[in-house]
Amino acid sequence: MKIISWNCNGAFRKKFHLLNELHADILIIQECENPSSTKDQNYQNWATNYLWIGDNKNKGLGVFADPSIKLEKLNWSNAYQDHSVKYFLPCSINDQFNLLGVWAHHNNSPNFGYNGQLWKYLEINIHAFTNIIIGGDLNSNRIWDQWDRWWNHSDIVNTLSLKNILSVYHSWHYEEQGKESIPTFFLQRKTEKPYHIDYFFASKNLLDSVKHFEILTDDKWLVVSDHRPLLMKLN
Repeated sequence: MKIISWNCNGAFRKKFHLLNELHADILIIQECENPSSTKDQNYQNWATNYLWIGDNKNKGLGVFADPSIKLEKLNWSNAYQDHSVKYFLPCSINDQFNLLGVWAHHNNSPNFGYNGQLWKYLEINIHAFTNIIIGGDLNSNRIWDQWDRWWNHSDIVNTLSLKNILSVYHSWHYEEQGKESIPTFFLQRKTEKPYHIDYFFASKNLLDSVKHFEILTDDKWLVVSDHRPLLMKLN
């Protein structure tokens, strides 16, 4: 099974064809349009098996699957006390494992934006994080840890590791968090402003079945988005 995660930087209706040649079974796409609301008939016809969430029909989070795959949304909570966190899309794949699509959003939060949103989501749902793959734009890296904050990137990584959920990139490349040699994001699409903020995490049993992982570095991706796609193959 081949899974791709990509922040398409909007207008996915004009870009989805770029992924067709990769023949992925599952796509986790951040900043994509809602296929049910688009006027683009080609995009509608392409999106035959999908889940989508978002407040704006033009920019949300989608999980797209091959028609042969059973894709079922899971009823996990987004409600943290009096506020909802976003964007998190949990689903079941073929009744075999769980998949959590992530686009960590600022959500107009002065203190808990981006990785703070993921931290809150973990507090609500960590009990359900078994046999799981997490993929998406976490908007987070260890380089931005702050000494007086308990929802740092490192805290999230440690919380997941206690559930035997590990980063695929760091397991594959034997690199430390915050010292990644391959960026996934270029601020303003400038190659002199590289960051690593997109990830796959996987439960240990699923991580052991990963037979290939890469960040697609072809220049064509930077032409259409500020993020590079992540590709993972499982037995």
